[in-house]
Amino acid sequence: MRRAIEAAKNKFAAHTYAGLRLKKVRGSRDHRMRTIRITRSLCGVVAAPDSGDMYLLLTVLPHAEAYAYARSHRVSINRALGVPEVRDEGQLAHLRPTLEAQAKATETRLFAHVNDADMAWLGIDPETLRDARRLTTASQLQQLEAGIPVAQLIPLRALAGGSTVEEAREQTVRYLPAETVPDRVDPGDLAAAMERSPGRIIEVTGPEELRQILARPFRDWRRFLHPSQQRIACHPPYPGPAQVTGGAGTGKTVTALHRAAFLAERLTGDAGVLRDGPPILLTTFTTNLAETLDGQLISLLPSARIRDRVTILRADQVAQQVIGRRKMPKIADRDDQAKEALLLRWAAAAADAGPDLSSRYLLDEWEQVILGQDLQTEQAYLACARPGRGGRLSQSQRRQVWQAAQRVTAELQAAGEATYFQIANQAGRLLRESGRTLYRHVIVDEGQDLHPSQWRLLRAAVPPGPDDMFIAADPHQRIYESQVSLASLGIAVEGRSYRLSLSYRTTAEILAWAVPLLGPAPVTGLDDEIDTLLGYHSPVHGGQPELHAAATRDDELDALTGRVRSWLDAGIEPHALGVAARSRNLVQLARDALTALRIPNLAPAAPDRSTAVRVGTMHGMKGLEFQAVAVIGVEDGMVPAPPALTAAAEDLLLREQDLQRERSVLFVACTRARDHLYVSYTGRPSPFLHAEPGLSEPGHD
Repeated sequence: MRRAIEAAKNKFAAHTYAGLRLKKVRGSRDHRMRTIRITRSLCGVVAAPDSGDMYLLLTVLPHAEAYAYARSHRVSINRALGVPEVRDEGQLAHLRPTLEAQAKATETRLFAHVNDADMAWLGIDPETLRDARRLTTASQLQQLEAGIPVAQLIPLRALAGGSTVEEAREQTVRYLPAETVPDRVDPGDLAAAMERSPGRIIEVTGPEELRQILARPFRDWRRFLHPSQQRIACHPPYPGPAQVTGGAGTGKTVTALHRAAFLAERLTGDAGVLRDGPPILLTTFTTNLAETLDGQLISLLPSARIRDRVTILRADQVAQQVIGRRKMPKIADRDDQAKEALLLRWAAAAADAGPDLSSRYLLDEWEQVILGQDLQTEQAYLACARPGRGGRLSQSQRRQVWQAAQRVTAELQAAGEATYFQIANQAGRLLRESGRTLYRHVIVDEGQDLHPSQWRLLRAAVPPGPDDMFIAADPHQRIYESQVSLASLGIAVEGRSYRLSLSYRTTAEILAWAVPLLGPAPVTGLDDEIDTLLGYHSPVHGGQPELHAAATRDDELDALTGRVRSWLDAGIEPHALGVAARSRNLVQLARDALTALRIPNLAPAAPDRSTAVRVGTMHGMKGLEFQAVAVIGVEDGMVPAPPALTAAAEDLLLREQDLQRERSVLFVACTRARDHLYVSYTGRPSPFLHAEPGLSEPGHD
């Protein structure tokens, strides 16, 4: 495919038009749109100027999609920068009725403080201005991001985030590839606009946008930074905390990595001498993610002197840093065995205290309410709100819960133990009481999985100010229990929250299969807003996911090894293959089956070896990505995992949250795949597989 695209471009540049006839597109919103045949299945979309011999290749897609693109999109010229830009008129037309209805419901307007002359100075053309004048909130601007030209979206984002008109202009000019802004722009001269943009890719969609990275090894592909991500990662100083959200594969982690690199390089003086000051913290929740971030940062910052400005630690390691190794208690929930022992303590406390609640419920109440709010007294617990906890507890029950919590806490203290969340609370209090900070900048990846105690610690670890915190999160991938409101923790991202909507990891076919797994329930983000996947899509196409029904577990494992072998025979690198299961027992069975056929395999957190397939739990795959993924054991009784569900009689709301989290776990596992997804089960399929429309019919490959 890459060779075909290059050949088409070379022939076109040489004016050898045999077999490359440009075709005008009927029904297009732009009379300059043309198509050009690349291969039997691929078609290019070209913008042809009214005069001259310079043509603009916009995208390469399968034939039907290329024609749809050509009909929906329109090329224009930015009136401030003088460069070509592309807008999705079809998408904008679809959204306008909703925005008009919302605008009629309120007199508030997002850009009421900016006059039309300033908007024109920023390059906002009349069409975009009409849309912008309808907006009432920054979240509505995010809905338009897929349609508005990037060079106009940049200043609108800046204004919505609190920047002045002058600051927004400065950010916009940074987008210009040439050194100077033209004195005069002719909005009808496409040829002149293209001359100002040598080598520039105007629209990045489909196979063409991945041409360069697909030629690289898979590890290099994972470090790719798309321009839409670059505008967030290399943004001038944010006046306060900023957040980037987006569905799986939209590049949130890559954006966070590049933000860390950008800030590290900014801390370097003109002569290459590092300035004094605290380092940058890049933090996340799990060991797997931290190790992955460390390896990718090395590739982004080959200079060790600059890279040393970034410290990569898990959130619990930050707490240990504050308390000190000598004073650190033994971790009471460090592994599965320790967690089971902790649960037994709660069972004993519950039996004595007398509340008609399970030990699992009491443990969650302690972690999510008492530790989550860092409540220090019984009175504080009796009076507190319990957001996210459905069952109403009477005052008598709360006293019994507090009594049980005091008993478990005392037992842990006597044993020299404490949980991760207890330690995070202690560390956060120590920093706040001392007034000491640890870092100049804190960057958080997979923020949706952090506990409130960890957020309080991170907030205390960095002084408030420009670029203090940068957060990457996706509430649709929340696979742990914590429900967090950043605003309640002193981390305000309103006006500085950006959404990535294009998935450059996962094919459109995999997304179409996986997104319905999340179900219809609304999901609340860290900014307390309902987070939707509106506009979330992939421009890359591939094969359909494969769903395999097995009669027995042995049959399922035989099919798994056959599928893995076929991928290896097709030339996929072993380390680019992943196998995921919900239980550790099934993970071990899968590893044994692969080992029996002499297919080397390792756990996701094992030291890197390019000759080994990665096999782990669905949770353990978080933050990783592969060319091909097999998800096994997706059956009733295993997905959702019964131990992860609160009993409906105990708390119906919590059970619904547990089910949503289990949906997210399966969604995360499936969206680790870039090109190929294989899902299998034994017996009855998981209810998640057939409860939603649009999925493959269970029982058929």
